[in-house]
Amino acid sequence: MKKFVYLIIIGLCFVASLVFVHHNYTFYERPIAKVMEVESGDPTAILDMHQNKDQLFTQQIIAELKNGDHKGQRIYLTNQYSKSGAYDQAYRVGDALFVFIDSESEKSSNITGTIEDVKRDQHLMIVTWIFIFILLLIGKKQGLFAIISLAVNALLLAFALDIYVKNPSVNLLVICGICAILFTVFSLLLVNGFNEKTYAAIIATLLGTVSSLLITYVVMRITSENGLQYEEMQFLTRPYKLVFIAGLFIGSLGAVMDVAITMSSSIFGLYEKDHTISVAALKKSGLEIGKDIMGTMTGILFFAYLSGSIPMLILYLKNASTLGFSLSINLSLELARALAGGIGIVLTIPIGLYTTIYFVNRKRGTR
Repeated sequence: MKKFVYLIIIGLCFVASLVFVHHNYTFYERPIAKVMEVESGDPTAILDMHQNKDQLFTQQIIAELKNGDHKGQRIYLTNQYSKSGAYDQAYRVGDALFVFIDSESEKSSNITGTIEDVKRDQHLMIVTWIFIFILLLIGKKQGLFAIISLAVNALLLAFALDIYVKNPSVNLLVICGICAILFTVFSLLLVNGFNEKTYAAIIATLLGTVSSLLITYVVMRITSENGLQYEEMQFLTRPYKLVFIAGLFIGSLGAVMDVAITMSSSIFGLYEKDHTISVAALKKSGLEIGKDIMGTMTGILFFAYLSGSIPMLILYLKNASTLGFSLSINLSLELARALAGGIGIVLTIPIGLYTTIYFVNRKRGTR
């Protein structure tokens, strides 16, 4: 009966959220127009910014304004998009667009404007609910706690960054350090509860993350940061090196936490099955588990960081840049992040192993 009630509640939340994002125009300050009619013209041959052949299409769009002072009125828009779709796109009937209204046309019967962006919250909501359904289906109660943990951590990070933006004098590393402690404690306690397994994972996570950061910082000082290209961070008005190290701190935390809870859960699982198991057997099994997850976890970090640089790599190589130059410009920071996270993963295996064995021995002594 309880499961049926939960399913009804989740279903109602799903429907209500979808209805909301399809009718939440009044919550936006920027004008939003919903496309009603689209008329496309013949394509025109052009050369793009890299002197490659392309085709340019023009759309004449009639849309209805859904919010603001001109709500309910029609607006006439012109959209130009290329066949490649690198910087633009075609629009269809039903699309909701953020528009800029020409001030000179506001007093006339034919309001005109330009398209600024697409309203995508309805698509994001669908993807979010797919993620939630999968978590709840597989994780059940633990999945629910994972969703809550993710939401709270996102709010904490947003709040922390807001503090730093408004108070530049505050040290960003201190803020990230406090966030890392809160992320770790809240996430692990919420998902795994108050027990020795969770305590061991929390300590291992914090020790592994701090050790990784210290080693990375020492290496950067010794090498004078040779090979690190900060060009992608040059638009920052804050110390970019500090921002980079803070990013390393937060970036490696997730992978280290995963390794720590895996080690803790595995060793405690062995102990729960056989309370007479020796410390030597726990160490041997823990090291085997660590070896198994070490490669996959470092691979995950490597691909996660490098995947975002693929478009820029293709752009550089397509414009006759050498492979070495393209890699050094686009991948130096990502490789540094991946290596720092990898160091944290490797260090967390023995840290998590011995920390967990310490808590196992404590539990053994209380039996």
